[in-house]
Amino acid sequence: MSKADRIDVYLVAGGKYHNIDFARLELLKLLAEQPRIKVQVGADYSAIEEICACDFLITYTCDVVPTEAQTLRLIDWVKSGRKWFALHGTNSVLRFLEPAADGGLRVDCPEENVPFMEMLGSQFMAHPPIQPYEVHATDPTHPLVRDIPVFTVDDELYLCKMHGEHQTLMHCNWQDDVQEFVRDDWKKDSAIQPVLYLHPYGAGEVLYFTLGHCRGKYDMQPLIEEYPEPEDGAWKTPEYYEVLRRGIAWAMQPL
Repeated sequence: MSKADRIDVYLVAGGKYHNIDFARLELLKLLAEQPRIKVQVGADYSAIEEICACDFLITYTCDVVPTEAQTLRLIDWVKSGRKWFALHGTNSVLRFLEPAADGGLRVDCPEENVPFMEMLGSQFMAHPPIQPYEVHATDPTHPLVRDIPVFTVDDELYLCKMHGEHQTLMHCNWQDDVQEFVRDDWKKDSAIQPVLYLHPYGAGEVLYFTLGHCRGKYDMQPLIEEYPEPEDGAWKTPEYYEVLRRGIAWAMQPL
């Protein structure tokens, strides 16, 4: 049976320490604005056959990493000319260590699936405490960010180890140490930290957007029984939703 002009999409929304239900619902609402899109949803990469049968992939996860076999399938799929719109913690691996001497949390981000991170173009290594910071258009002429002014988010500021070629479209600025995380592989000469970038991979391409933290009352269990204040991060800003809409439109266009 012909699919006509239907665009098949797989949304992976799952993981730890975030309000995945909220993010999943918001992304599904944005995808539903496009009448050509038909969506399948999963919490991880276990439905790899269905994922690789889709036209593009969109992911919002935290500490969800595919198996070696799933990674190899994803590599072949992206390299064949597919697009992947990866959000927030898709590139994260988190290991909570014994508390520091002052009782504070210590987190490691081990490089346990380097081919997966190379495909994404980065791996999350640290973030400072959540605080307001400015997001700037690095390439204000690019259609994905054109006419989007500097805006402020109260979000996790992702500090990532970059892999391969990437075109930074949005950035923030950070150079200081981060006490809670043990890795500093993200450090470089420049204070510019990519927030939105394009990463060519074979004949395919990844669009990575680091913003979008959200956390509800029970999302830190079992580390914390009840989280004191909900966090909505960049989801409170119209600019974030605009970039998400543009990212979906980008993914719908073949390379």
